[in-house]
Amino acid sequence: MSSTLCCSCAKKVTLRSSDGQTFEVEEAAAKASQTIKRMIEDGYTGSVIPLPNLTGPVLACIIEYFKKHGQPSDGCPTAPQELEIKDWDAKFVAVDNDTLVDLASAAHYLEIQSLLDLTCQRLAGILTENSVEKIREIFHIKNDFTPKEEEDLRSKIEWAFE
Repeated sequence: MSSTLCCSCAKKVTLRSSDGQTFEVEEAAAKASQTIKRMIEDGYTGSVIPLPNLTGPVLACIIEYFKKHGQPSDGCPTAPQELEIKDWDAKFVAVDNDTLVDLASAAHYLEIQSLLDLTCQRLAGILTENSVEKIREIFHIKNDFTPKEEEDLRSKIEWAFE
């Protein structure tokens, strides 16, 4: 009997999104989420782990992230491996703004710190690259200041509106 585990023999968990989509993923990868890890370690006995705060498309992206980042590698990654992951990460967060916000929220809910850092870094870039008006448009933020309040703010903190 071989002492190594093949991918098909690895223990799997099934995750279910709020819209009923199910995804089977290796348990070791899923444990990149502290939320899922606690559920497994606390002896969750259901056949499917419900994730009511995640839609199917967002959970599919999270699974893709798990597959790339979820399993610990053997030793330190080489420079080419680090570059490959950095390139993959850049492509991963090159999504529309609504999806990016959903991914950041999912990373927070699932407690995946590396994904939260990645998505927040991209969101911070968007914030620094755009005007206040454009940020309101991008993130669907209603301007609830009166014209007088906004004028007062613009005069007090001009740099924030540049």
